[in-house]
Amino acid sequence: MFSSIHAMIPSDAELANQTLKEESGYRFSSFSATDAVTLGLSLRKRFRGSSRHGKGKGMVISIQTVAGHTLFACTAGDLGHHSGEGDVSLDSWACLESMVAVVKRTSHSSYYVEKGMSATGKTAKQLGIEAEFMVRGGAFPIWLENAPCCPIAIVACYSGSSQEDHRLVATTIRDFLLKKQKESTNPRLSVSSSILATEMPVPTLANQEPRDSFAVSSHSQSEVRYIYQKKAWGGELASEHMRPHTPFDDEHDL
Repeated sequence: MFSSIHAMIPSDAELANQTLKEESGYRFSSFSATDAVTLGLSLRKRFRGSSRHGKGKGMVISIQTVAGHTLFACTAGDLGHHSGEGDVSLDSWACLESMVAVVKRTSHSSYYVEKGMSATGKTAKQLGIEAEFMVRGGAFPIWLENAPCCPIAIVACYSGSSQEDHRLVATTIRDFLLKKQKESTNPRLSVSSSILATEMPVPTLANQEPRDSFAVSSHSQSEVRYIYQKKAWGGELASEHMRPHTPFDDEHDL
C-alpha cells in the first residue's frame, strides 16, 4: 500500500520538467500595465477564496518588470493584530523579493530552480545564485511569444508554501491566457480580409472604354501577395515554441 502511495507522488525531477513545460507554454502576445493589474487582482481574489486564507494565512503579491518597475503590488491579509500576530509581515516582502531575484538570475521560475537543484544535487552557489536568495516556489517569469531571448516581467506571490504559491501563480497565468485567447480575434485573418476586400479603382478618361488589361482578379492579387510575403520571410517561419536554455542543461534529463 505504501509503495502505491509513493508512486503517486511525483519526484522532484518530474515536478521540474512539468514546470519547464509551463514556462514554455505560457507565452504572452503582449503584456501591459493593465494586464498586470488584472492578473494581480485575479491572484488576490483566488487566494482570498482559498481554504488557506480562511485558516488565517496571508499573502503578498508583486508583478514587476525585469528592470524593477513595479506594475502591481498588494497584500492579502493584515500586517498585524493587537495580539502581536499577523498574517503577513515585512519579512514576507523580503522573501518575495529574494524569489524575484532568483528568476532574474536564471530566467526561470523559482519553483523550477528549487526542484531542479534537488533533482540534480546542485547547490545555489553552483548556479551562481547568491547565498542570501531564497530558492522556493512562487515567482514565475512572463515571456513574450516573439521575444525568446529573456522574460520581460515577473509574477510573484509568497504565503509560506512553495508548492501552493507556485500552483496559484501558474494556474492563474494559464487561465488568464485562455481568457485572452477567447476574447481576442485573429489579427492576421482580419488584416488579410481587409486587404483582399480593398481594390484600387482604375482611372478612366471620359468617352473612353476601360482597358481590360488593368483588370486583376482577387485570386491573382492573393497569389502575388503570397509570393511577396514568402520572399520577405525568406521562405521560412521561425518556430513559435522554443525550448528555453536551463541552468541544468549540462546534466542528464531531469
